[in-house]
Amino acid sequence: MILLIDNYDSFTYNIAQALGVLGRSLEVRRNDAIGLQEIQDLAPEAIFISPGPGRPEDSGITCAAIERFAGRMPIMGVCLGHQALAEVFGAQVVRANRPVHGKISQVFHDGKGIYSGLRNPFAAARYHSLIVPEASVRPPLSVSAYTSEGEVMGLRSSELMLEGVQFHPESIATHQGMMIFTNFLDLYLGRARTAAAQAGS
Repeated sequence: MILLIDNYDSFTYNIAQALGVLGRSLEVRRNDAIGLQEIQDLAPEAIFISPGPGRPEDSGITCAAIERFAGRMPIMGVCLGHQALAEVFGAQVVRANRPVHGKISQVFHDGKGIYSGLRNPFAAARYHSLIVPEASVRPPLSVSAYTSEGEVMGLRSSELMLEGVQFHPESIATHQGMMIFTNFLDLYLGRARTAAAQAGS
């Protein structure tokens, strides 16, 4: 089962639909309707963190969930979820030079992790007014994707099983968006099961 934390955003249901198409059972909870202990009791295979309005610190359980479960289960953050990953691990989240809502950008990537097998660059839909400056990104996170203007579009910590995307893979305007979700699940769920089995042996 996958837990999807809903940051009060309509795109949440597009993510839920995409994961459902991939055959995954799903639990969707609002960011103020679940606590850390309940997440632990649910024992999800992975956590997805949705887009949403506002800043990461205003997104309910989101940042606390990242702090508690990073490295223990795979976490993928989309838009606000991506910004929350950045903030938890010491990067800045600042207002972009210009807001983008419904803009299609070419996203360049490192060809690893969730980008394995994708075109480079590929077209992606963006809806955001905040951004993570590359100069503020520090370990364990690294930049995995960016625009032609150098804006950070992806963050990763393979060691901690974290992936963040500033764009919207669930949008029909993002090419190969479903492949991004598939890559995340294929790459990290197997690793998480292996780690859990080793911890229990």
